[in-house]
Formats: sequence, C-alpha cells, structure tokens
Amino acid sequence: MRLLIQRVKRASVIVNNNIQDKREINQGMCVFIGVTHGDNESNADWLADKITVLRIFEDSDGKINLSLKDINGEVLLVSQFSLYASCVKGRRPGFSDAADPIEAERLYNYFVERVKSKGLSKVSCGEFGAEMEVEIINDGPLTFIIDK
Repeated sequence: MRLLIQRVKRASVIVNNNIQDKREINQGMCVFIGVTHGDNESNADWLADKITVLRIFEDSDGKINLSLKDINGEVLLVSQFSLYASCVKGRRPGFSDAADPIEAERLYNYFVERVKSKGLSKVSCGEFGAEMEVEIINDGPLTFIIDK
C-alpha cells in the first residue's frame, strides 16, 4: 500500500458531482491511498497506526513534533489507484501495478475502518471508484509518501 499524506488546514471531497454530499475536514491530514498486488490487512493495520501517530504538526515552539491525536486533528481518506501508475515508458501512464479493483476496494474499506477505530476526532472519506473533486488547503505545504 502507498499513502500520499498532505498536512492540511482544511480539505473536502465531493463524490459524483453531488454537492449536497460534500465531505470535509478542518486541520489535519488528507490521505490518498493506493493499493498494489500482494497488499494485505497487515499493511493496512501498520499504515493506520502510523498515520495517527506520525508527528507532522507544529508544537508551541514551532517544531514538527505533534501527531493527529496530539492536535485533535481530522483526516480525509481518498482512494487513488494512480499512486501506482508508471510513467517510465511511453506517454501514457500504465496502471498494471495497481491492484485488482475488487481487492483494492476491500483493502481500502478495511483501511478506512482501521483509521476510524483509532479514536480520531473526525474521519471523512471519499468513495472508492467514484468520480471525486478534492479540494485541499495545504498547510506548509508538507507532503509525505509512505509505502508498506
């Protein structure tokens, strides 16, 4: 699994152009999730644990020393199969490293449930396989990639 994490002041996702179903968060993380072949629940468990304690927020001295839990931060989770795109050959990305959609959706949903079980103040998410508009106000900007 691959996560692209952005520290945000706020973020939102609109699924399938349904503005009435806007899902949003305030200060925290926007996390894009990609699933590849061979990923399993153990990967998802490790990553869910990691993002809740990853210290990417500033303390009162301005040092990056606090986690989501420390700041009572919120998280927006969005599936993104293109995290496993390859742009090495040709001019069109190849997606053969992305997991089969059925398995990817199962692991994405498992990951969402694991993150929700961590006691964060708010967890919002997009919808696997849907057309989504994601709006992000970066904080920093700080962006991290974690593979497991």
